[in-house]
Amino acid sequence: MTLRNLVVVLFAWLVAPVGQREVEAAEVKYPEAARGDVVDTYHGRTIADPYRWLEEPDGPATKAWIAAENEATEKLLATIPERERLKKRITELWNYVRFGVPTTRGGRYFYSRNDGLQNQAVFYAADALDAEPRVLLDPNKLSADGTVALSGWELSDDGNLLAYGLAAAGSDWETWHVRDVATGLDRTDKIEWVKFSGASWTPDGKAFYYSRYDAPKPGAEYTDSNYYQKLYLHKLGTPQSDDRLVYERKDEKEWGFGGEVTEDGRYLIISVWRGTDPNNQVFYQDLSTPDAPVVELIKGYHAEYSFLANDGPLFYFRSDLDAPRYRVIAVDVTKPEERREVVPQQTGVLESAAFFGERVFCTFMDDAHNKVREFRLSGSAEPAKLVREFPLPGIGSVDGFTGRRDAKETFYSFTGFTSPPTIYRYDLATDDVSVFRQAQVKFEPSDYETKQIFYASKDGTRVPMFVTHRKGLKLDGSNPTLLYGYGGFNISLTPYFSAGRLAWLELGGVLAIPNLRGGGEYGRPWHEAGMIANKQNVFDDFIAAAEKLIADGYTKPAKLAITGSSNGGLLVGACLVQRPDLFGAVLPDVGVLDMLRFHKFTIGWAWTSEYGSAEAAEQFPTLLKYSPLHNIRSGVKYPATLITTADHDDRVVPAHSFKFAAALQAAQGGDAPILIRIETSAGHGAGTPTTKQIDELADTYAFLVRVLDMHVPPAELPGGKLEKAN
Repeated sequence: MTLRNLVVVLFAWLVAPVGQREVEAAEVKYPEAARGDVVDTYHGRTIADPYRWLEEPDGPATKAWIAAENEATEKLLATIPERERLKKRITELWNYVRFGVPTTRGGRYFYSRNDGLQNQAVFYAADALDAEPRVLLDPNKLSADGTVALSGWELSDDGNLLAYGLAAAGSDWETWHVRDVATGLDRTDKIEWVKFSGASWTPDGKAFYYSRYDAPKPGAEYTDSNYYQKLYLHKLGTPQSDDRLVYERKDEKEWGFGGEVTEDGRYLIISVWRGTDPNNQVFYQDLSTPDAPVVELIKGYHAEYSFLANDGPLFYFRSDLDAPRYRVIAVDVTKPEERREVVPQQTGVLESAAFFGERVFCTFMDDAHNKVREFRLSGSAEPAKLVREFPLPGIGSVDGFTGRRDAKETFYSFTGFTSPPTIYRYDLATDDVSVFRQAQVKFEPSDYETKQIFYASKDGTRVPMFVTHRKGLKLDGSNPTLLYGYGGFNISLTPYFSAGRLAWLELGGVLAIPNLRGGGEYGRPWHEAGMIANKQNVFDDFIAAAEKLIADGYTKPAKLAITGSSNGGLLVGACLVQRPDLFGAVLPDVGVLDMLRFHKFTIGWAWTSEYGSAEAAEQFPTLLKYSPLHNIRSGVKYPATLITTADHDDRVVPAHSFKFAAALQAAQGGDAPILIRIETSAGHGAGTPTTKQIDELADTYAFLVRVLDMHVPPAELPGGKLEKAN
């Protein structure tokens, strides 16, 4: 097709009535999905599960269905002229050099760097801050398609050895290796079947602690439940089969263990976790005594304790014990029943604390953005003294302020929705702050603005929301709007930079991100107000955010798209079936969509502390009432939907999305398309290659251009930007 013909076709599509486009969309031919006769009984009530066969990811019928669904999705996306131009612009925006916050060990500096379009960031080492860095580990050379990712790493105390984990095709399973920093060569060590674990070196650099599961049954690596994690010590140069079992609990299959050696090398701190419950226990082992027993220091799941530092037997923790917004406390192992307050609870939520000598830098979250305050230890039983508010460039998010207790410098990054991350070096001796690296993106942030607004949810609760858009936006209800949410697991959504979303803003789009209950923005009460029996509050908050955007003139239902991933996929799936009239497009990504069976796969059992379980008679009715899969109604006119998932997702298994797509396609009573896009050799999101991320985002925006009736000029504008037509 010539360029002239392409323009003619595009113009004809742009001026076509919306109804005509809906008819065109209705011509999507969905693959045949056989309805089985599987029925389950829950507490005396029978529930049909006709698409149970889609839970078999490698079954011939499932594979055929996946191929047919991807073909149907590609057939529609291929008709959208803007798709390639969007991909080009997203690629331009993505193509900027970005760095990770540096870590120092043994006089060396270590950090990640991506030159722009590399599938995976490269890990570098430098002998001095201003020295030429050298490549220590390049994951891009480990697979042809960039699907092997660096998933975790830890440096020995002297900076001579790097223990690192690799994950393939997006799986949570990791294989750990050890690399010599000086030579860049791997040693013979190989540790397999690691999941949800880091590594912690012994002071002499001859061994490290890690946690793993027993090897799963062949063929069940991505579906079987993960129970009975064990803590091991691996000595360098020995096979994994010789690793010493440090701690396990055969009577507690759900317990997991995180081992961390204190900086002085005296103690092994064992954080004992249970699913996604933020509460944990803390045990320890005195490493100065051979074969010392593991001591249960903090028993019972009654509060959250995050180990920070120690002064001999005095352990410092970030904790929400008697402090729903968290504080720093100290526990003396010689008097374990006592709890001493070090940094009192503040108005904001304490997110992290870093100890440098007697100084403590605390990062707080006030109304979903960060502030940093410096405290100084008193040297007595008195709480630490507030010294100052650490200066930050503006309203945004902070990451970093990590390092050894005796560090002379530390690094941190600062970012916002339209501000690429800038990494700063802070000299702890002189208080000097300097820019270490600043990202340069082909985008003008001054053309856009971010506002924080507050709105009332259904029950009157005050909820904050960030809204970002081009300056001078007309509030006439005509703006395409992307509403993103999460609302769960104590996770907070603070301002962060995303190159991919800049293309949406350039299209004239509005980006809205509310801080829903279920998150951690206001501490434990905010989280608990959106979990288990209170989960409907999260959906009500999100629906109220949509109604607020409409009432204030930002958009209207036909122009409003909602999106979320994982627990956020559950959010938008639930809102889809509860209020199909409110949205023009719905984008559930790797969502938890079957609330009756989520706990039966991989690590899904761990989420019962957040959601409850259908096996509990008192929790079953709540789950059934909002489960997206079980509330699809035949004949309802559902909005255009693009479901996204991946074939190697062993966090939220793709069967959730498969079953939801089949059921929604069968029930659709309107003309809007119901599509599913299934990525291959990818997982839950972490480690996804850059090329796959760009492809998926281009497909998603192209879908929104079509279904939200967005007018885009047929010719590419100067600078490659895509702008909304007047």
